[in-house]
Amino acid sequence: MFVTIINDCNSQNDFGRQATRIFRLFGRIPVITVSIDFGGTYAASGNLMDMLDASDGQIGAILVNAAPRHGMGKKWPNGTPFGYFYYKDTLVISTIDGYCLSLVKKLGLIKSLYLTDVPTVAEEMIKKKLLDPRLRGIIVKSQFRSFDYMPRLAKWLTDKVNVPHKKYSLDNIIDIPKAVWLVDGFGNCKTTILPHEVKHAPKKILKTKIGNLICYDRLKDVPDGKPGLIIGSSGFGLKRFLEVVVQGKSAAEKFKLKAGSKLF
Repeated sequence: MFVTIINDCNSQNDFGRQATRIFRLFGRIPVITVSIDFGGTYAASGNLMDMLDASDGQIGAILVNAAPRHGMGKKWPNGTPFGYFYYKDTLVISTIDGYCLSLVKKLGLIKSLYLTDVPTVAEEMIKKKLLDPRLRGIIVKSQFRSFDYMPRLAKWLTDKVNVPHKKYSLDNIIDIPKAVWLVDGFGNCKTTILPHEVKHAPKKILKTKIGNLICYDRLKDVPDGKPGLIIGSSGFGLKRFLEVVVQGKSAAEKFKLKAGSKLF
């Protein structure tokens, strides 16, 4: 099986602790994808969709944590709860707030979502003798739940342990705006927009918040130094999202775009 971590914690210490715990529990070295959008959840949403596309529903686990404690995060006792669902044979555990699950909902990859409560799960695992009682306080109060709680939850679920949960309505997953979710290493801006949503067609001119953009099917078709709106590589199956590009340059720099920048 594979294990992939999508996390907004990006220091080498964070990487090392999570990877070591995953290896101890699963005997697998995880793939770690960092989601950074300054406290938002756009990047987590897009990365989750792309990892599900890459893994093709095979046996594995994807662990998503993008859970700021400031702003809207204050409404929860200790950060947003974690839910889980399955896509074919792939287990996905994710924080439920913000846009983390918005794109997998948009593409129809999630059918049912199950919500867990950290204190309740900890108590039940102690009763089952699967958790040292001395760890209860650490797990419940942890500021690093993707290290203290989520890997253990993944292991219990993978081992088919009956974990306390409640069904969570997909109606609670908010829709994601037509916006950028990631700036790649070339400065291309991956968006949340499917071509049919804006009636994308070659040579068509679309009015956006950053000005008029000409539509192209491929990056190759965009003239040197010119901007364009192309069908990108991210998405799922035959559904691929649009990208804002400038041929040979950084679209992010030219248009001052970042994760969360709205286009329509």
